[in-house]
Amino acid sequence: MNKEELVIETQNLQKKYITDTVETTALAGVDLSIKRGEFVAIMGPSGCGKSTLLNILGMLDSPSSGVFKFLGQDISNATERQRAKLRKHNLGFVFQSFNLIDELTVEENIALPLAYLGVSKAETNKRVQEAMERMGIAHRRNHFPQQLSGGQQQRVAIARATVSNPALILADEPTGNLDSVHGREVMAMLAELNESGTTVVMVTHSPSDAEYAHRIVNLFDGQIVTENLNVKRHAAELL
Repeated sequence: MNKEELVIETQNLQKKYITDTVETTALAGVDLSIKRGEFVAIMGPSGCGKSTLLNILGMLDSPSSGVFKFLGQDISNATERQRAKLRKHNLGFVFQSFNLIDELTVEENIALPLAYLGVSKAETNKRVQEAMERMGIAHRRNHFPQQLSGGQQQRVAIARATVSNPALILADEPTGNLDSVHGREVMAMLAELNESGTTVVMVTHSPSDAEYAHRIVNLFDGQIVTENLNVKRHAAELL
């Protein structure tokens, strides 16, 4: 596949939550295309639909209507089993709260996605070692999450998200629980992964984090109101 091919494409994507008395529109017709190798930041005020959109892109939820294509495949009406299979083979997630398993060591947390994929023990050991070295946490391999700083836990989370070589990484406020120093370290790691070819979509409230992206998409009331190329990032890549 070349870089011009689309990883994500949505057309008039809508999501409504309906109870006995209230109908709430979270997404009101989102048209979004993301090319292979892009780094896209999604911004907007609380309640604008960012998390809903990320959940649909991550196949954790399905749209009420509209078209959602992943790697050219229309999965708008996919079953949960179909979405789970696509998630397992193609997506990596990085969360604000890290979502590590406290009872597992660093090494075991990172290896978890490969266990679900049925990867051999030898190949798992090789990939986990490479992921730990890339994130600078190999010396913490036998530590548990509670024994790590927030920045170290997020490094483990990124290693876990990337160990299966996914087509897309989805990051939900990846620096939200970190101080500024560790936040910049995490963003530099995501940018480095992107520069090596991984497509990244990130939801963030932070303008400084968004500066790492190629493109900034702003949502308001469930709709895209602006899309801007990050001139600084593009200029830096041309140097």
